[in-house]
Amino acid sequence: MGTATALDYNAEIAERTAPLYQRVSRVIPEIEWPFHAPYVDAINDLKKGRNAILLAHNYMTPEIFHCVSDVVGDSLALAREAQKTDADVIVLAGVHFMAETAKLLNPEKTVLIPDLEAGCSLAESITGADVRLLREKYPGVPVVSYVNTSAEVKAETDVCCTSGNAVEIVERLATDRVIFLPDEYLARYVQSQTDKVEIIAWHGHCEVHERFTAAEIQDYRANFENLVVIAHPECPPDVLDTADFVGSTAGMIAYVETERPGRVLMVTECSMSDNVAVELPEVEFIRPCNFCPHMKRITLPKILQSLETMGPPVEIDPAIAERARRSVERMLEMS
Repeated sequence: MGTATALDYNAEIAERTAPLYQRVSRVIPEIEWPFHAPYVDAINDLKKGRNAILLAHNYMTPEIFHCVSDVVGDSLALAREAQKTDADVIVLAGVHFMAETAKLLNPEKTVLIPDLEAGCSLAESITGADVRLLREKYPGVPVVSYVNTSAEVKAETDVCCTSGNAVEIVERLATDRVIFLPDEYLARYVQSQTDKVEIIAWHGHCEVHERFTAAEIQDYRANFENLVVIAHPECPPDVLDTADFVGSTAGMIAYVETERPGRVLMVTECSMSDNVAVELPEVEFIRPCNFCPHMKRITLPKILQSLETMGPPVEIDPAIAERARRSVERMLEMS
């Protein structure tokens, strides 16, 4: 997909988008808004004409998350909303496996992802063939796969999970052993939360979360008094050991909204701190700023171009889709 043409900023666009900028003014410098505003205005207008809905993950930048999105949240929330929508077109502002999940749950709808190259190190760490080999090695052991996987892998899976419902899903299978893939650190965290099930883990890692270190977190604590540290379970175990709270993206947001710490470090993708900061101006966010290069491939110009061209569409082999859909639907039923 080529680069979208730059749009002009004028007084009419400034007036129409002023309420949106007021909302994000704490996290987007005023000098940047004349670039974002024409795209925000055009996207919101075109969505109406296309009967389109934009689903955005928590890791999207604030101009996407707060200014053009219709539904925001973590993987589970987006999966649920994708299933409910009456829109004809779903645009997924996230990475490819999320768009595949939306397509699995809405096979008759048009699902678009603004950049096909928006991938995921976790999803790319395992293939369907790998899962089949695991089943041969551990016959009869159910397979639980994180939603951060391709449709091909989901098709070889008994049930999917998210970081928020992983422990619940694993325990509700009522079995002694479970193959859990692909995130090794999330698997270790799940194991630490249950003594009912033995977890057989894969070796995949999130390239954002695996870069955090316990020493880095301790440095932040040394430099910022009364710092509350909350971490995503995709982080290494020694990082989780240093945290005051561990939870999914939705869990982390809920913690900050409920506890309202004066100063907080969210050990996850950096844009999430910006997005939560918009809603909680009284909380000081210390940002470690590990960015996901795949999430950041999704931009306002690419979203607009996707709506204009109705592409790129997400397509899944029907034979794979039918089996993959069952594992996602089972997750939604169980969680």
